[in-house]
Amino acid sequence: MRFNDFIWHDAVIKKIEIDRNNPGNNDTIVFNIRWPENNRDSFIALQEVYFAKMDLNFGIVADETISHAVELEESDQDLNNIYSKWRGIIDDKKLKVYKFSLNSTGSKIKIIAKGFREYKL
Repeated sequence: MRFNDFIWHDAVIKKIEIDRNNPGNNDTIVFNIRWPENNRDSFIALQEVYFAKMDLNFGIVADETISHAVELEESDQDLNNIYSKWRGIIDDKKLKVYKFSLNSTGSKIKIIAKGFREYKL
């Protein structure tokens, strides 16, 4: 399934975990998501992460739901900066930009990674 095919609206983020058990080789950010259409949980793992920006707000007593999430088709400035910083070393890697906008707190998450996969519980 493609990232943009998931029905993200009103999905609940139960937990976000940064996994650096294999640092530099496969830094991973894992989201535990509860899907509203069937009330089931799964994990979305963004793999081989090169960049993460998390503008998170706290103190709201409510589940953190997703307004929308998207894998961008075109590059953006942060992606261009990543390639520039690595000075050609990672030019062979096709990195993707994933953006999340959250309902409950107005938070925003942006991750640049090689890909993602879903783990079902």
